[in-house]
Amino acid sequence: MIKFTSLLTAAALLTAGAAFADGHTSMVLTGKVGDQTYLMDGHKMTLYTFDKDTRDTSNCYADCAVKWPPLLAEAGAKLPKKYSLIKRKDGSQQVAYKGQPLYLWFKDTQPGEMTGDGVKGVWHTARP
Repeated sequence: MIKFTSLLTAAALLTAGAAFADGHTSMVLTGKVGDQTYLMDGHKMTLYTFDKDTRDTSNCYADCAVKWPPLLAEAGAKLPKKYSLIKRKDGSQQVAYKGQPLYLWFKDTQPGEMTGDGVKGVWHTARP
């Protein structure tokens, strides 16, 4: 069972109905499955970080970004403490947590799934 421990206000500041990353919005939740606390998007899908990224810089483009859609928001969106926007090469704005860009995983199909955790040893479930 998924327990939601806090709702952050990022999505409330976006234009109503704005959708990004294959239909996902930049609303960010902190959730818990069993004893695991992690970050998820507004559809309760697990968010991930990529070891090859550097602070405030995404290194996931082309085929990588198809498999790992970046969590996007509108430029200038005000985000809660510890969250920020980073500019991608195409000019879009990606949500980051403590400077780490956030992504979804195309193989996760249900809320609470974490099938991207540990992929190729460089993808990890985003945790607060």
